[in-house]
Amino acid sequence: MTDKTKTANAARQEWMGLLACAPEEELIALLDEIGAPPSFQWLRHPEVGGVMVRGRTGGTGAPFNLGEMTITRCSLALQDGTIGHGYVQGRSKRKAEIAALVDALMQTDAAGDVRARVIAPLGQQMQTAKTTRAAKAAATKVEFFTMVRSED
Repeated sequence: MTDKTKTANAARQEWMGLLACAPEEELIALLDEIGAPPSFQWLRHPEVGGVMVRGRTGGTGAPFNLGEMTITRCSLALQDGTIGHGYVQGRSKRKAEIAALVDALMQTDAAGDVRARVIAPLGQQMQTAKTTRAAKAAATKVEFFTMVRSED
């Protein structure tokens, strides 16, 4: 695998992660700013299913099955043949469709516009939410200390 391919894969993982985690209402609002979505053909209509979520103790231990999670996935092809995939948590077929559409558009000449109007604002909103959540958690932090008894 070349460095160019690794960079392209990392960029795609980043935007697909943002699309998967973004609130559906935000995706719909941002997609509306782009205008009418291009026509496409379904390769796989949105379908709901389940996946096994695995974890590791301490992030380094042996993997174990943590539990199941519901996901919705779909695949579509734009008129020019570009293929987009959408995988999202939950049962929202509309969100999976939007994720697949944006994924496909990010692989076309429209990528710059889509990045500026959808991906960048989503990234900013997600970072703001993360910072707010971290600030709330930090406000509840409790400092413990130990007092040593003197032997008088």
